[in-house]
Amino acid sequence: MTEKEKLIRIVTSLDMKKAEQINVIGVKDLTILADYFVIANGNSSTHTKTLADEVEYQLSQLGVEPQRRESDSGNTWIILDYADVIVHIFYKETRSFYQLEKLWADGEQLDISEYLTKE
Repeated sequence: MTEKEKLIRIVTSLDMKKAEQINVIGVKDLTILADYFVIANGNSSTHTKTLADEVEYQLSQLGVEPQRRESDSGNTWIILDYADVIVHIFYKETRSFYQLEKLWADGEQLDISEYLTKE
């Protein structure tokens, strides 16, 4: 599975489960952690967990498992580490607090609009 295919599957999985404010940032020129960060949020801790579970399920159907899954005790920030792509799923207020988009503002903002449902 290519990086692009993985990104598309992650974005469409998040969108299918109604994630809010999905962003993809290219960070390969800024860090050795990953090539891309996918950032999204849910509107409750249950929704946040559901989003992470769906991404994990969809990729596992293609034989891709995360190297690591981390979360805080309240599921307000869940991280799925797929080596070249790291998925950050936040509860809305937690996302506002940490402002990862601002921290990684030098990264390349990818246009994912073609992969999102139009409402």
